[in-house]
Amino acid sequence: MTDKNPPLTLCELADPGVPGLESYSPFCLKVHRALKAAGLPYARRHGTHPGVFKRYNPAGKVPVLLIGDEPISDSTEILRRIEAMAPGTLMSGDRAAQAEAWLWEEFADASLGGFVTAARWADERNWPTFRKVFFGELPAPVRAVLPVVVRRRLIRRLVTREVWDEGAERCWSRLEALLDELEVRAPRDGFWVGGALSVADLSLFAHLRSLRIDLTPWQQGAVRRRAALSAYLDRVDARTSGGAAARAA
Repeated sequence: MTDKNPPLTLCELADPGVPGLESYSPFCLKVHRALKAAGLPYARRHGTHPGVFKRYNPAGKVPVLLIGDEPISDSTEILRRIEAMAPGTLMSGDRAAQAEAWLWEEFADASLGGFVTAARWADERNWPTFRKVFFGELPAPVRAVLPVVVRRRLIRRLVTREVWDEGAERCWSRLEALLDELEVRAPRDGFWVGGALSVADLSLFAHLRSLRIDLTPWQQGAVRRRAALSAYLDRVDARTSGGAAARAA
């Protein structure tokens, strides 16, 4: 017989130890908040690096959600499965509204996600602190080499994605312009698409919240200066921070 309520285990990296922030990864954060919004209890399994979970995801990336023994990778696909397990918790409205919600979810991952990566890995103002937090516990020989190698590779990807192709000044002016547009679009009450929480809110929140952290103070300030956008993020935070309690696997 098939278990109608298989155990759920979220495979991710270390807990950041920051109150109200389950993960430094916006993609893991999105899944945490989706599980809580859906009221689904789950366990957490931490790895020292994404490759620890390569048997579940050959790409060597997190998050991976184990539904019983079935691994689901890619945060968007995970949200689709959560909605299938708890219908109506992450989606509502007619088909057009649902399509719009998924489009915003994709926008946040594809566009805002690049700025999160740039803030942490490319911005010279943030890199020393970020490096210490993320790599500080590695053995000294590894700590001297690995961050530099990974950083160089990620910056090359940002250039290819046209996030960092014109350098820091152009990148952050583009972020300012994007935040201005989001500020105008931000709902003054309720959520992004219609009145109910949706996948659009989960993804927008995850990436913007990941910019609004102490490790990236300039980007944090840029988000906070947008009053309507900040109030919206606070509403999503309040709506998704409770729910089912997670436990260590």
